[in-house]
Amino acid sequence: MNAPSTAISGLARRLVLDKLLSDSQAADASAQALREKQPLAQYLVNGKLVDALSLAGAASDEFGTPLVNLDTISKDSLPKGLVDQKLIKKHHALPLYRRGNRLFIAIADPTNLHALDEIKFHTGITTDPILVEADKLTKAIDDFIQSQEESLGDTLGGLDEDSLDDLDIEAVDEEAMPGADEAAEADEAPIVRFINKVLLDAIKGNASDIHFEPYEKTYRVRFRTDGILHEVTKPPNNLATRLAARLKVMSQMDISERRVPQDGRIKMKISKSRAIDFRVNTLPTLFGEKIVLRILDPSSAKLGIDALGYEDNQKKLYLDALHQPQGMILVTGPTGSGKTVSLYTGLNILNTPERNISTAEDPVEINLEGINQVQINTRVGLTFAESLRSFLRQDPDIVMVGEIRDLETAEIGIKAAQTGHLVLSTLHTNSAPETLTRLLNMGVPAFNVATTVSLIIAQRLARRLCNACKKPADDIPKEILRQEGFDDIGVAPADIQLFHPVGCSQCTNGYKGRVGVYEVVRITPKISALIMEGGNALQIANLAKEEGFNNLRVSALRKAAEGLTSLEEANRVTKD
Repeated sequence: MNAPSTAISGLARRLVLDKLLSDSQAADASAQALREKQPLAQYLVNGKLVDALSLAGAASDEFGTPLVNLDTISKDSLPKGLVDQKLIKKHHALPLYRRGNRLFIAIADPTNLHALDEIKFHTGITTDPILVEADKLTKAIDDFIQSQEESLGDTLGGLDEDSLDDLDIEAVDEEAMPGADEAAEADEAPIVRFINKVLLDAIKGNASDIHFEPYEKTYRVRFRTDGILHEVTKPPNNLATRLAARLKVMSQMDISERRVPQDGRIKMKISKSRAIDFRVNTLPTLFGEKIVLRILDPSSAKLGIDALGYEDNQKKLYLDALHQPQGMILVTGPTGSGKTVSLYTGLNILNTPERNISTAEDPVEINLEGINQVQINTRVGLTFAESLRSFLRQDPDIVMVGEIRDLETAEIGIKAAQTGHLVLSTLHTNSAPETLTRLLNMGVPAFNVATTVSLIIAQRLARRLCNACKKPADDIPKEILRQEGFDDIGVAPADIQLFHPVGCSQCTNGYKGRVGVYEVVRITPKISALIMEGGNALQIANLAKEEGFNNLRVSALRKAAEGLTSLEEANRVTKD
């Protein structure tokens, strides 16, 4: 027998030696498979040039790769979520099982080393080839992918697909983005519908955040509703990369970058007159990218001060401070306590054609027409302090600084307030008195603090009781009410009617919506004098109480006594 042509090698050469192909057939098949970007084994079996079993046997003998009958492997035991479906389709390779840090991959062409290398790169797991018959591998891959689509279909069961497909999401130029191939993969109809359903459900449920979280064996989606996280669905964990890819496409991120956090935004029009923005952040975790979406509803900034839950005297203090020509108003509280809404509400009250208003925010959460909003970008040197300096050269009337984080920003803000501007900002402190001592500890001179800060608002958000199902709490002894501090609210414990949460179809565990709890302290002459004398937070708190300003605890108990929230919730948000 003549030796095979030197123009062919590897598997094709072996098939010629075994008389399964002629020299010309092998050369033509190799060239055609290359043009069609198919593995040679798959091309030969699809074209019925060599039967699958003979080809697999020849390949196993040539390369010493173990040959396995796919019929003996249970499809239910295949590892899910380790290898992205795009890679499985691209390389015609299927993960069979995992042993420790080794992943065994079914392939029909043992020369396809690129497939093993790319799967190893994406999974971080060493790959070993297992040779199988090409026709059985094709069927196994089709069955595997179909089973995953059916799993997603079960998760999506009962949806109105037309409404989900037709949601108006701000267009993204995917061709101009890195990873355009992955973007196309992410746009598969079931994935699009699933993401759209989650976003719509979150909006309808008045959620503030959506968490997409991959773990080793599970994947979950959670909503933060009324300040509390709860799980809403658990899609198949092998969809993690596709869900992440879809969200990154929608928010115009680099879809090929998975190693560092990224930020983006999504705009969704849910009606002709209403659009919702989502602030999106990705975080590389041990088992994939966790993605959190903050829901930014512009209508929340236009609720009006009456909807926020201020007591009448507190509302008057805030409005009076807003209409002062200069001074500093500080809003404090932990993340998620509603500081941004309080600030935006104040800015909307002040937003008239006669005033020049500028804000420096990190990030800009809600766009406000008529207000000049600056997005902080520390990587290029655009800090709060630098923005504030620029504002003062722009003929401002009112300035809002998203957060006072350092002495430099505090000093520039103080100087702006002293030179005829109204300055609004936030700090992360627990109470109004602690805000004053925080500024002093930063290094701001006591005289500047005492003469410049005009009002401090400390706040929390408490879950509001559902009016449809709340029930009277007649089981709480009056002595307990006294111990909780109800004597301080000006109502006798005997005259107080509290309520317990129950839970019904209209609410979540007995609560629906949230109400603000506030401590509003005006800096009076007596408080100014105490600051300059070096008074500590406790002394300032006692003096504020004497001056008639309620602390957070008293405000929360009043909300409970009014039937707006429960004693348990008041304790959760204000009790140390």
